[in-house]
Amino acid sequence: MVAVMIQGTGSNVGKSMLVAGLCRAATRRGLSVAPFKPQNMSNNAAVTADGGEIGRAQALQARACGLEPHTDMNPVLLKPETDRGAQVILQGRAIGRAEARDYQGLKPRLLGGVLDSFARLSAAHDLVIVEGAGSPAEVNLRPRDIANMGFARAAGVPVVLAGDIDRGGVIAQIVGTQAVIDAGDAAMIRGFLVNKFRGDPRLFDDGYRMIEARTRWRGFGVVPWFAEAHRLPAEDAVDLRASDGAGLHVVCLTLSRIANFDDLDPLAAEPGLRLTMLAPGQAIPGDAGLVIVPGTKSTLGDLGFLRAQGWDIDLAAHHRRGGHVLGICGGYQMLGRMIDDPSGADGVAGQVAGLGLLDVTTVMAPDKRLTRVTGTALGQPVSGYEIHMGRTDGPDCARPFAHVPDPDGAISADGRVTGSYLHGLFSDDAFRAAFLARLGAASRPGFEAGVDAALDDLADHLEAHLDVAALLAVAR
Repeated sequence: MVAVMIQGTGSNVGKSMLVAGLCRAATRRGLSVAPFKPQNMSNNAAVTADGGEIGRAQALQARACGLEPHTDMNPVLLKPETDRGAQVILQGRAIGRAEARDYQGLKPRLLGGVLDSFARLSAAHDLVIVEGAGSPAEVNLRPRDIANMGFARAAGVPVVLAGDIDRGGVIAQIVGTQAVIDAGDAAMIRGFLVNKFRGDPRLFDDGYRMIEARTRWRGFGVVPWFAEAHRLPAEDAVDLRASDGAGLHVVCLTLSRIANFDDLDPLAAEPGLRLTMLAPGQAIPGDAGLVIVPGTKSTLGDLGFLRAQGWDIDLAAHHRRGGHVLGICGGYQMLGRMIDDPSGADGVAGQVAGLGLLDVTTVMAPDKRLTRVTGTALGQPVSGYEIHMGRTDGPDCARPFAHVPDPDGAISADGRVTGSYLHGLFSDDAFRAAFLARLGAASRPGFEAGVDAALDDLADHLEAHLDVAALLAVAR
């Protein structure tokens, strides 16, 4: 086994991007590399070639390695459904729901699956680069931990600790982590790095030496802010970005359990349109040409959330003004006349009226459809993936949005309201151009090539500012 683990002093310190860049850098050295994250919490999921689901950050890291995503790369995925509960995915398959308090009791069972997946990856590759979750300094979570030091010690994987200087207090972040973790955990850490520095890194020389002196850990470098990070998919909804281009105004409703929001990345990259991520409490702007109701982990819960913002009234007014509406996955289900959940698969059993913009009805069921698809839409090739519960039927389905190869989605009689179960559809240049042309907007090709170029740029960035060779040599 040859592996190294990047843990962080907190959430959102840039672990996912660091691992993606290191994966690409190590792959360019001729190594067979695989990413691994024992436990992830995200509603942004990817469908794998083996028919399961993992966090999309690990799918991006797999891409950096030149690999197809596999469920072993993220064996435990938690998909939040409420403030206190989440669906638990083990090796790509849902095994149930758990409240935060009850989840602790599941961890011994989950650790076995985590170690099995890690062993398979380790046997198949020269190097595994592991990403932690949250922070090892959350010592209240240390008993039964499977995401950070609990995994590192069980698998014998050395750790490099990443701090985030952009949020301030990075000396305290790193030194404080050493102060609160136990000696056995601290012994797993082989060094540290400082991420997201803005300005001249030499200005932090004294602080860097202070961390080395106080921790006796070696430093691997200071990474300046990576300005091209916006070209890579965001992992967390808090990182959702708007764009300020001219032309067509596209508005996406930021639902409380928004899922698979990287569907929007190709639109954010388009210079010929303006993308607004509409925050709760804000009205849908009158100049919106297209409103997107995105995917969600909780269709019924977010339908109630949408109505609480008054967006149902705004959507009806937008449609009356001649505006267009696109619903993706859970958003598609909301646009129909009714959602029937006889078994409580999405929450409380019963029927709930939808927004009525499409003449369709959705019936929820416990089974989840997980599949990659290819086909055509608007006369252009399209590819994507489905990841949803429920089946949708009705008169508007006689005008399907796509054929992949079975009919998918529905279009209203006036052609201005569209629903689809396809995620990732805007990544295809020809389809995106055709879709935007119907709305009077031009498109720039090359989105997918741009993601790969950004991964190369990220690897170059890390090579320039970290001692990558020494960091990878930590692996054993």
